[in-house]
Amino acid sequence: MERAYRIAEVRGAEEPLLASGEPLMEQAAYALAQAVIRNLKRNEHTVPGSTVLVLVGAGNNGGDALFAATYLAQRGLSVTVTTAGDAHQGGLEAVRSLGIPVITNPPLNELRELARRAGTWIDGLLGIGARGAMRAPLASWVQALCDERAHSAVEPYVIAVDTPSGIGVDDGTIPGAVLPADVTVTMGCAKPGLFLPPARFMCGRIEQVPLGFEPYLPSKPALVQVSDADVRDLIKVPHSSDHKYTRGVLGMLTGSRVYPGAGVLSAGGARACGIGMIRHLSDVPDVVAAYPDVVTAPGQVQAWLIGSGIPDVARDGASDSDEALLRKVVSTFDSALEQHMPVVLDAGAIGLVYDRDVSANVVITPHYGELARLLQARGEAMTRADVESAPARAARLAATLTGATVVAKGACTVIADSSGPLFAQSGGSGWLGTAGSGDVLAGIVGALLASNSDGFSGVGVRSFAASLAACACHIHARAGARAAGVPWGYGVSREGDGRGTRGGLSRVGHPITAPDIVSELPAVFDEILNP
Repeated sequence: MERAYRIAEVRGAEEPLLASGEPLMEQAAYALAQAVIRNLKRNEHTVPGSTVLVLVGAGNNGGDALFAATYLAQRGLSVTVTTAGDAHQGGLEAVRSLGIPVITNPPLNELRELARRAGTWIDGLLGIGARGAMRAPLASWVQALCDERAHSAVEPYVIAVDTPSGIGVDDGTIPGAVLPADVTVTMGCAKPGLFLPPARFMCGRIEQVPLGFEPYLPSKPALVQVSDADVRDLIKVPHSSDHKYTRGVLGMLTGSRVYPGAGVLSAGGARACGIGMIRHLSDVPDVVAAYPDVVTAPGQVQAWLIGSGIPDVARDGASDSDEALLRKVVSTFDSALEQHMPVVLDAGAIGLVYDRDVSANVVITPHYGELARLLQARGEAMTRADVESAPARAARLAATLTGATVVAKGACTVIADSSGPLFAQSGGSGWLGTAGSGDVLAGIVGALLASNSDGFSGVGVRSFAASLAACACHIHARAGARAAGVPWGYGVSREGDGRGTRGGLSRVGHPITAPDIVSELPAVFDEILNP
């Protein structure tokens, strides 16, 4: 499990060590220099003689970069420092004592020439305390550097200090100019912006450096990213005394006359996750034809999945056959709420929370457009573009307004309830963005809710549903990567698509379909349960 902490929490944790005289900046600088050297070796470059441009602003990240420059120069690298205005005085003195060239406030044409000569750029322009869009002159610096990089015959590597300059450190937004990184060396602990979209796609591979203040961080992180180990803790390996009812029964109202495939895909995703039974109560014969073990008779269930492939419950003009299905959807949802039963609402069923408040036991799985429509129905003037620019804010707002657990689906999926930590899950393949992929994910979420239903009590256990949904997203992403032939666990590239090796990925993979994701689920569970 990866944990991330807000700026104020990091500052508070640093204070005891700084007060006792711990040399945190020196430790950070040494770790940064080692990251540069590792990166050169990883890419089969010689260390002595390699060229480095160190970009320094006024914050502590600039101080880290300056002291890192001294370590690199002592290892034989050719280092040049550029500073914008004031910089850390101790760091400047150390750099100048070694004869490292320091250029202060260079004109843009000179900055571009310096950048052109360097194979590695160290981004220490902004500290984590910077707020809002990057201001002059740094904004023009970053624009010039990005342009130079885009037109370079041999593209330089950018290594960011703590976070890439310009991202929203606490919220993952991109309020203005940003210098994208290939590697981000984050100090002490991760920050939410390293995991939250859209900033996630500016960070490249993330390397975390311990600095000793971690014990002083709050027990409750701002953000969590689950891993195989977390999924392993939730999967109940059956014992000899187990049977289909103890292993979890998922009721499903998915698929329709118009979209029967959604019923098949959601059932396929759920049944591959180790639950005891699926009761599929939509009138979609394709599901039983595909999976003869699916039961179509009413009876005991531990959780419900409603909505994949059904008509939008909030729309007007439904046909007579749709009306019957929609009445069944509403009555089933009402009954589940009365029993405090966990429920997943996907696609057309998300409209059920447009005008009613629910508990965190209800998990909704909107893509960005559906999330915008939900927020609009709740009186918030947010467009899809607004959601795309700040999905963490939108997911938290929707959770607060409805009471539900919100799974905001995207290349990096954000999961939120009204008060617990955010979850952010990425690392899959861009090939996952295909028709029916969301139906498979909904089935996985439903299966985990059903098989862990004993963890729910009363009107909702805060953040339990969110952690289950995050684990489902992890499983789904892993299956997608495996189906596409993409190695798992690579760093997300700055383009956001994982191309090439710059984000740590050696293969781009190949196209997949939603049934391919279902087919890979048993192998993913094997890898997780038998590491």
